Amino acid sequence: MARLLREASGQLTDAMAADMGKPAVEAWLTDVAAVRKDVEGIERHLESWASPRRVRVPWPLRPGRAEVVPEPLGAVLVIGPWNYPVRCTVLPLAFALAAGNTVAVKPSELAPATSALLCELLASYVDGAAVATAPGGPEVAQELLSQKWDHIFFTGGARVGRLVMAAAAEHLTPVTLELGGKNPAIVDRTADLERAARRLVWGKFLNAGQTCVAPDYVAVEHTVAAPLLAALVKQVCQMFGNDPRRSTAFGRIVNEDHLARLVALLARTKGRTITGGTSEPVTRYLAPTIVADVDWADPLMEDEIFGPVLPVLAYRTIDELIGRINSRDKPLALYLYSQDAPLVDRVLAATSSGGVCVNHNAVQLAVPGLPFGGVGASGIGAYHGRAGFDTFSHAKAVLRKPQRAELPLMYPPYGRLKRWVLRKAM
Repeated sequence: MARLLREASGQLTDAMAADMGKPAVEAWLTDVAAVRKDVEGIERHLESWASPRRVRVPWPLRPGRAEVVPEPLGAVLVIGPWNYPVRCTVLPLAFALAAGNTVAVKPSELAPATSALLCELLASYVDGAAVATAPGGPEVAQELLSQKWDHIFFTGGARVGRLVMAAAAEHLTPVTLELGGKNPAIVDRTADLERAARRLVWGKFLNAGQTCVAPDYVAVEHTVAAPLLAALVKQVCQMFGNDPRRSTAFGRIVNEDHLARLVALLARTKGRTITGGTSEPVTRYLAPTIVADVDWADPLMEDEIFGPVLPVLAYRTIDELIGRINSRDKPLALYLYSQDAPLVDRVLAATSSGGVCVNHNAVQLAVPGLPFGGVGASGIGAYHGRAGFDTFSHAKAVLRKPQRAELPLMYPPYGRLKRWVLRKAM
């Protein structure tokens, strides 16, 4: 698989460009190079991950040897998404294979060029006895989900995630659901506003905003709202130019339906668009857009946006903001830009999210040792690093006892002496 990602790098980036206008460098960095590095890391650590882990045996059960033995779950189904069609399909496949499973892979039909290429490449590079591909639309997914699997791994939206979980329940199949949510980005008055703006603009408009860990909205302390908005507009211009349509670093919306949904959402907002807002249906282009003066009841705050639209709200107290965040579904990620260490610790303790990144966004995925996954409505289970191997493994508990003679304390009849010894032992 590492060789596939190395030798077919150009083909994969071309396919993603055809599907959603993904910039070549962005596609290579997020979907090819980073995944290849992770796959090589799996190979490097696999022997230690797969080795039995010794567990201490309490003295009443000695002599004896206890260990946790990882074993494959069996047959695994991986259903990939369209927004990162290589990364979010190949990486779970690699972990599932590393754990010793056979895998059926269903790439997303919404990225048809990448889906077809992945199926072709996997047939050439990976043992067909271990991996099967199943291209196609919802009817193929429905047929696959009707089968009995030992594990189902799904990346996508919450609506389809519920259907996957319902289908899995018919066979009591465990699931990993990598979903999304309205990821908040908090900026307080102590933050470096220019640096925060640069990182927010990069994280939000990466893949034209179609990223599950992108900041979905910014909540900024009211005293620094104006300078942050000015810095955000400045960074959009610096990264994508005065006309982002001409930029080679800005992608396109995956299809006409998603573009129409985003345009309709912008038409309903009560906020003030301070940059962007223009669209071009023929090329599926929506400009990187920042909307100011948004309140919590605005249409932009109803559901995950999943596009290049960034609403900015002002807050007065951190307690008020924490209450607002906690009144909503738990997000996949929470971002906090601050140099106030006690405030950072307070937000970490008072909120729940799949992951947190302080003074940056999205880059937490690049740390192999950090598990990546959601909580509550943003997902079930996690992968990356050791967590990825464990997700596709069963931790089998094994105790070995020798057959030589032992003190018969645990066996009836229980006289006074045995009862006294058992009480002391326990």
